[in-house]
Amino acid sequence: MRCFLAVDLPDSLAAGVAAVQDRLSDADGLRFTDPEQAHVTVKFLGEVSSDRVAEVEDAVESAVEAAGVGPFDASVGGLGVFPSLDYIRVVWLGVDDGAAELTRLHEAIEHETAALGFDPEDHNFTPHATLARMDDARGKDLVRRVVEGESPTIGSFRVREVRLKKSELGPDGPEYETVTRFSL
Repeated sequence: MRCFLAVDLPDSLAAGVAAVQDRLSDADGLRFTDPEQAHVTVKFLGEVSSDRVAEVEDAVESAVEAAGVGPFDASVGGLGVFPSLDYIRVVWLGVDDGAAELTRLHEAIEHETAALGFDPEDHNFTPHATLARMDDARGKDLVRRVVEGESPTIGSFRVREVRLKKSELGPDGPEYETVTRFSL
């Protein structure tokens, strides 16, 4: 199964996520994520065989404990893109308050999962929730104007857990299901 570790945004922030997506709705070439499934990916694992799930769960449990992060508040807002405004592949909402705690969790999980043979990230960790993926550059100018000109505030929430999630591609895009919850 295709797996990742994430902090889910609460349902109460879905309308704010959708409102920001609406500001980008005229940009051709964008494929929007489902606001109801908005999350901050802490670590993408990729394909995980069912016989390795317990091993991954043990590693993440150890990582969460080693990170020493208890429940914390996170605020979501501001816009950015990956990899750059010249070549946009992903449009995202940032995390302000809580970014340091998410980074500590990422680093600890990265350490433990790399020890299991999962590939470490080849770029710096930036806590974010993906709004859209850009399939082609037709709407690039509009996206650039919105990202450079606006800094929306979506809201805050209490982070109490990290979730191991699996992703299944369906006709309407990916569907995410929580496999395991790891309390902070």
